[in-house]
Amino acid sequence: MRSPADTRHILDTLEAQHPDADTELHYTNAFELLVATMLSAQSTDARVNLVTPAFFKRYPGAPALAKATPRALEPQIHSTGFFRAKSKALIGMAKALVERHEGEVPASMEALVELPGVGRKTANVVLGHALGVPGLPVDRHVLRVANRIGIASSDKPEVVEAQLGAALPKERWTQASDTLILHGRRICKPRPLCDRCAVQDECHFYQSGALSPERAPRKPRATRRIRAPRR
Repeated sequence: MRSPADTRHILDTLEAQHPDADTELHYTNAFELLVATMLSAQSTDARVNLVTPAFFKRYPGAPALAKATPRALEPQIHSTGFFRAKSKALIGMAKALVERHEGEVPASMEALVELPGVGRKTANVVLGHALGVPGLPVDRHVLRVANRIGIASSDKPEVVEAQLGAALPKERWTQASDTLILHGRRICKPRPLCDRCAVQDECHFYQSGALSPERAPRKPRATRRIRAPRR
């Protein structure tokens, strides 16, 4: 794994390549970002952004959402997928905010992860972007990019969060996560565009020759379709 100095240098380079890195979810306050992030699970930010304007108009805060019923809520979030589970989690989260925090989103990891449907990744998104508290969200993009480059070494989000957090000053955590996420979406995809990567020469994955022609999987030969005999 890279040294902290190397990690900071690599992220400096990636941040220069992606100066616009930020969350792509639309929100105006911590409650809206919390809802949007919960909805984004197994969905896309673009899809969530289509749903949330009407959602926030109907449920502008935790007290309103806490009074919702799954039957009323599910059709509104259906297109984001897993709408039944998300509906239950959103209503539970809102009720917990009303009962424990006077309807306000708490500014601590410990309190956030106690809310229904909220894990460390979601909590870190809200802390870092809406509450001014250092947070380092680790999603599938961060896991993939950080491990490929060599600035982290684990398939467990909590471990990668700790590794990156130890290498970076707290004030860089949120920007680093945004940058790695955007790099994963644009460049370091499951099938990466290494020729467009600003840290190609420092990437363990690229330097290993994983994409060289001789290591690339061969395409399967075409097979003839055999028709079933008529009866």
